[in-house]
Amino acid sequence: MNWTWGRVNLFTIKEVSEKLNCPAHTIRFYDKEGLLPDIRRDNHGNRLFEKRDIDWIRLITCFRATGMSVADLKKIVDLALQGDETIGQRRSILESHQAEIKRKQQVLNEAFEAVSQKLEVYNDIEKGNPEERFLTYIGELDTTI
Repeated sequence: MNWTWGRVNLFTIKEVSEKLNCPAHTIRFYDKEGLLPDIRRDNHGNRLFEKRDIDWIRLITCFRATGMSVADLKKIVDLALQGDETIGQRRSILESHQAEIKRKQQVLNEAFEAVSQKLEVYNDIEKGNPEERFLTYIGELDTTI
């Protein structure tokens, strides 16, 4: 059920969960960890979300999927609550995270290439054209993601 507060549409946790394909318990966890500082509540204490809250939860979910810690997200939220003078600090956290994503992406790209080469070997064997191809660089791969 969609609520209205003044001119602002409000959504229940169930609606947000379904809209974002994010479990309600995860959204509650984000709230308990202080990642959703401005969530409204109805007379029964149920959370009510504005569009900006939903957009922020979507961004949190994206950051978490890339491995950002709840602690770093909490730092960003705490800094944001202090105002625009903390943009530099927030940028620094995101730049560090972006560098880590880039490193992980390189590891995954190398692993993808290794898997692709191995599949080519299998294809050749199945076609009756076995070659002695080995992944000579596989031992050099950084496999820490």
